[in-house]
Amino acid sequence: MKIGVLGSGKGSNFRAILTEIEVGRLDVEPVAVFSDVEGAGILELARASGIPAHVIREPRFRTKLSPEVESDVVRRLRHSGVDLVVLAGYMRMVKAPLLEAFPRHLINIHPSLLPAFPGLEAWRQALEAGVEKTGCTVHYVDAGMDTGEIIAQAEVPVLPGDTAASLHARIQVEEHKLYPSVVARFAAGELP
Repeated sequence: MKIGVLGSGKGSNFRAILTEIEVGRLDVEPVAVFSDVEGAGILELARASGIPAHVIREPRFRTKLSPEVESDVVRRLRHSGVDLVVLAGYMRMVKAPLLEAFPRHLINIHPSLLPAFPGLEAWRQALEAGVEKTGCTVHYVDAGMDTGEIIAQAEVPVLPGDTAASLHARIQVEEHKLYPSVVARFAAGELP
């Protein structure tokens, strides 16, 4: 199965997927990585791994792509033969071109137990809300913000003395296990 990855940051979830591929526990082939941030670490990680890395240039919007730009991303993903699109720290809303091109084959990971704490810095939201547990969620992407159907979740306790940074770090440990396991379920034909 061929995957395309969209990310805006350093690419730690993409690195976790690559690690699982390298050790033979995940049978997928990343064929294209896209980022809307020119200097993003995820692009450097892709290049270092020999995977085509593409910069998405969107001059008009900050939180989404224009239909023309998103349609171009779809064209390039299809040209690469992508079966599954994996959002890994991608910080823009996905709209019709991608949603229509990859129905139930477009997934995201979010650092909370959705539906709780959608949006930015979910670990900080959880800490400020005083909850006893949070975690991470892999979900299908829809037109809303972190509202797609849940595929899998992993819980993380909120510990006394946690800071936003310490809680986020523990959530990421679980993300790096959960996301590759869900991608493996797609590769095995267990999903969608």
